[in-house]
Amino acid sequence: MAAQLVDEHRLPSPAAPGGPPPPRPTRLTALPEVRWAALAALAFALAFPLDLAGAPAWTWGPLYAVCYAAGGWEPGHAGLVALRARTLDVDLLMVVAALGAASIGQFLDGGLLIVIFATSGALEALATRRTADSVRGLLDLAPATALRLAADGTEQRVEVAELRVGDTVVVRPGERLPADGTVVEGASDVDQATITGEPLPVAKRPGDGVFAGTLNGTGALRVRVARDPGDFVIARIVAMVEEASETKAPTQLFIEKVEQRYSVGVVVATLTLFAVPLALGAEFTETLLRAMTFMIVASPCAVVLATMPPLLSAIANAGRHGVLVKSAVVMERLGEVSQVALDKTGTLTEGAPRVAAVRVLGQEAPGGGGAATTVAARDAALALAAAAEQPSEHPLARAVVDAATERGLTLEPADAFASAPGSGVRAVVAGQEVRVGSPAATLGARARAATPLGLAHGYADAPPAPPHEHPDGAPHAADRTSQPAPAPAVRALADTPQAGAEPAPEVAEAWRVVDEEEGTGRTAVVVLVAGRPVAVLAVEDRTRAGAADAVAALRELTGAEPALLTGDNARAAARLAAETGIGNVQADLLPQDKVASVRAWQEAGHRVLVVGDGVNDAPALAAAHSGIAMGRAGSDLALETADAVVVRDELGTVPAVVALSRRARRVVRQNLVIASVCIGTLVAWDLFGHLPLPLGVAGHEGSTVLVGLNGLRLLRGAAWRRAAA
Repeated sequence: MAAQLVDEHRLPSPAAPGGPPPPRPTRLTALPEVRWAALAALAFALAFPLDLAGAPAWTWGPLYAVCYAAGGWEPGHAGLVALRARTLDVDLLMVVAALGAASIGQFLDGGLLIVIFATSGALEALATRRTADSVRGLLDLAPATALRLAADGTEQRVEVAELRVGDTVVVRPGERLPADGTVVEGASDVDQATITGEPLPVAKRPGDGVFAGTLNGTGALRVRVARDPGDFVIARIVAMVEEASETKAPTQLFIEKVEQRYSVGVVVATLTLFAVPLALGAEFTETLLRAMTFMIVASPCAVVLATMPPLLSAIANAGRHGVLVKSAVVMERLGEVSQVALDKTGTLTEGAPRVAAVRVLGQEAPGGGGAATTVAARDAALALAAAAEQPSEHPLARAVVDAATERGLTLEPADAFASAPGSGVRAVVAGQEVRVGSPAATLGARARAATPLGLAHGYADAPPAPPHEHPDGAPHAADRTSQPAPAPAVRALADTPQAGAEPAPEVAEAWRVVDEEEGTGRTAVVVLVAGRPVAVLAVEDRTRAGAADAVAALRELTGAEPALLTGDNARAAARLAAETGIGNVQADLLPQDKVASVRAWQEAGHRVLVVGDGVNDAPALAAAHSGIAMGRAGSDLALETADAVVVRDELGTVPAVVALSRRARRVVRQNLVIASVCIGTLVAWDLFGHLPLPLGVAGHEGSTVLVGLNGLRLLRGAAWRRAAA
């Protein structure tokens, strides 16, 4: 199905490369199954009144023949192909039953069987195609062509499939982006809701990443292609959903295994019901009718359809809401989980540090300065730190710069920039040496535990560099006799009342503030100006919106306390657990420790769901009963290992997809009950009473249609809303 969808479905034409894609649901007449079923039904509808009215056979006979041929050739051909492969197909049983009825003059009964069976097959084909339509709708998000910038500066309209990594494409206002890449020129607001779920357009400037299929705003952009077309996020979404649609759940595999033996049993029983009464002197026509009726009502059509429509509908519905379930097996297994374990960074938190507080040393003690002085000093300290960090690509450096930008602070240019792994950065800002780094690297050696975010982001403790020596060995600019006048920000800090004139008290106060901040689970970053500690920046990883609600929903679904498995220290883990309502916290874990925890739960009888995003989560994701990865920030290894992917990084979709899986399992059970009751009732009626063939056909095929429609209910948006409630 995947190849068929990609090959036969072309994307919007070059005439309107950026316009919103029109909805393209499959028309009923586009399906051959529907056309053949309609022809069979029309022929039957014309023949039926003529037959009842006693018209000559030549008036209704050819119409019945058209009905039989139109509705029966496709299932008959499929049955013969299966028979050559030494398997007995239910379709073949239905065609044989119809032909058997016709052979004894029951043309109306056989025609009714053909029409109902063809109609049920058309409904099944329509359901499958509607599921495929939801996948193809994802392809409609991306334009078919792109405006590529040639080496000589000219613009060329090319197929998106021709784009290669490194190409530059031009995206005009209002167009959809044709590729995943990085903005190299221009600025605009891009609506990324279809990929990331963000409700508002996101400002994009040079250096920012963009996705194919998102909608450009009012600005023009030039984007350097970062991935081949087959690796675009939208293409990966389509591939994963299509791959999931082609898998079969364990229940379905079991049913198909049993179906073969059951079908053979039905054939044997039918022959027995025909041969034994005949041997005892029963009338031929009545015996054959009873045997044909038995073969029809005993056929497991409804049982075969009981499993896959609900699971495939649930997969398609989850995909539309940003959760890619990789297979029907996974959709069935997700509803079995009884224990949930969540990672911290990138899962319960956004995985992006931010400055939560700026604490100016000397302002922390009573009488350290008025409110206005305190705010000015904090802004001055943050501006200096951001100016020094601006050339760095480190995540903590980006957090400091972003905090200064959000406050509208002006950043002075930085000279003599140097970065030391594990220590921080050093630069000359407005003639003053500014150092920003971990406490041990800036304040002096002291036995300390790794900070919550520092170890992960390269600010772990390390021996400090000499205070006035540039890493390349040259005298630092701050030691030269001729220095430019300090900037206003530096003067503001210089005028700030300090706790003591001597370095020792300042360092002691800095350590005290560091201890306070790290005690709350934050990362402490120290700012030094001219060798003196002037401020401590408290950095934290922001908790995802809705994390507490998601945890509560998972607790209610499983009846067990969700667990937090993290490699971070216990203080940071405890702080996050308090915010999200998690009572089971396991911190300072290595990847193998997470696997051990998962296996311990499973040995205790639990079916564990692990939700994570990083490389260190991959072993636990693989060891768990089910694994879900956060798709936007997740590592490639985690995405490949996980059974499902949350594309938009919305934690609320995790309990929703678990609830949807449970509902799909309930629908499967309902379908199996409906099918079993109908088959059992009709078989008993035929064996111990007299079941008219038309009534048997209507009951059997009616139960098949009912089972199929019951499974399709999970395609509706209301099914997801109830699961997410």
